[in-house]
Amino acid sequence: MKFKFRPNYRLVFLLVLLGVLAAREIALELRPTFLRPGLHLFAYVGNTSDGTVTAIDLVKLAPVATIPVGGGPSGIRAHPTRKEIWGVSSTGGYAWVLDANSNRIVARIPVGAAPYALDFSPNGSRAYVASSGSNSVVAIDCATRQIVARGRAGRRPWIPRVTPDGKLVVISNRDDSTVSILDAKTLASLAVVKTAPHPEQIAILPDSSKAFITSGTTDQISVVDLKRKVLLANLALGGRADDLILKPDGGELFIPSSQAHGLFIVNTQSNEVVQFLLLGLSPTDGVLAPNRGILYVSDTADGNVIPIVIASRQIAHPIPVGQAPSTCALTPGGDELLVVDAVSDDLAVIRTRTGGPAENTMAPPPGPITLIPLGSHPRDIAVKLF
Repeated sequence: MKFKFRPNYRLVFLLVLLGVLAAREIALELRPTFLRPGLHLFAYVGNTSDGTVTAIDLVKLAPVATIPVGGGPSGIRAHPTRKEIWGVSSTGGYAWVLDANSNRIVARIPVGAAPYALDFSPNGSRAYVASSGSNSVVAIDCATRQIVARGRAGRRPWIPRVTPDGKLVVISNRDDSTVSILDAKTLASLAVVKTAPHPEQIAILPDSSKAFITSGTTDQISVVDLKRKVLLANLALGGRADDLILKPDGGELFIPSSQAHGLFIVNTQSNEVVQFLLLGLSPTDGVLAPNRGILYVSDTADGNVIPIVIASRQIAHPIPVGQAPSTCALTPGGDELLVVDAVSDDLAVIRTRTGGPAENTMAPPPGPITLIPLGSHPRDIAVKLF
C-alpha cells in the first residue's frame, strides 16, 4: 500500500512563527534596555599607528567600518546634538568630522600645527581646538564647519575645556605651566593663571566656579577659581594623576594614579584630598556610572578593571579584560562597559547590568565579555547613540 505525504501547513506556519518570535526575543535581550527599534548605538575608536577610526556596532558587537582620518588621530568626541563624531589629526593639523550615518569623513578643517584635543560648547554649536604647534586656539561653527574666532594661548597648549555655562574656554599650556582663560564667544584672553608644572587634563565643576588641572610631571593638581581667575591651591597627592573623574554633582573628584597604585579622592568644596584607596599595580583611567554609583578603573599592568562602589568605597573583585586595558567608556544606559586595550588591539565589551545585588551596596558580577578587534595601537574612544 502506497502512502502519500501531505504536509501539515498549519504546523509549518506555527513553527515558523515560533522561530520568528524566538529570534525577536533574542534580539531584544541583546539590545540595550534603553535602545528603541530604529536607533543605533556605535563606538568609535581611534587607532594611532595607522591613522584610522574603527566604527563598532554595539548591538551586533562587531566592527562595521575602518575609516582613514589622518595621522595621529586624537581627541575623539561624539557631537552632543549632531549625528557626527569629531576628532583631530595631530600630524595633519586639522579637525575632522565623521558622519555617523555613512561612516565617512565629510569635513577636514585646518586648525594649526599639532592639535591634540577638542571640546564642544554646551549646546553643540561650536567646537574649540587648541594647536600646540602654533600656540593658538580656534572656534569652529559646527553647522557650517567654518572657523569663526581665533585666540592666543600659552606655549604648547594641550587641552581646551568649555565651562558648563558656556562662557569660558580654559586651556592648559604645558610649556609655560599656565592655564589661559578665554572668552568663549570672541576667544579674547581674560586671564593667564600660573599652575603646577606642565598642566594637562582639566575638570570643571558643574557650576563653572572652579577648574582642577593635573600636572604631567609632578604629583600636584592645581585648583583655579574661575570667577576671580586666580590660583587657589596646588594640592600634593602623593602620586602623579593619570585621570580626572568628576562626580556628577561636582562634590568629589576621583583621581587614578599609576604612580601611587591607587585612587585619590578630593573634596572639591574644601579643596582637600580626603581619602586614598589602594587598587593595584597601575590604575590609569576611569569612568563613572552615576545611576549605579560605581566607578570603573582600568589597571594597565594587572590587565583588569576594578569596580568601586562610591557610596561605601567598597572595592569589588577585578574584572580581567586583556593585556593592558587603558581607556574606558560606558554606553548611555550604563549597561555596557567598554575598555580599549592598546597592546592586544581590541575592545572589551562587558555587560554590567546582570541582576546582581542592589546598587550602591555591592558591584554586581560582570556579565559575558566580548572582544572586538581594532586597528593598531587604539587609544581614544567615543560612544554615539543616533
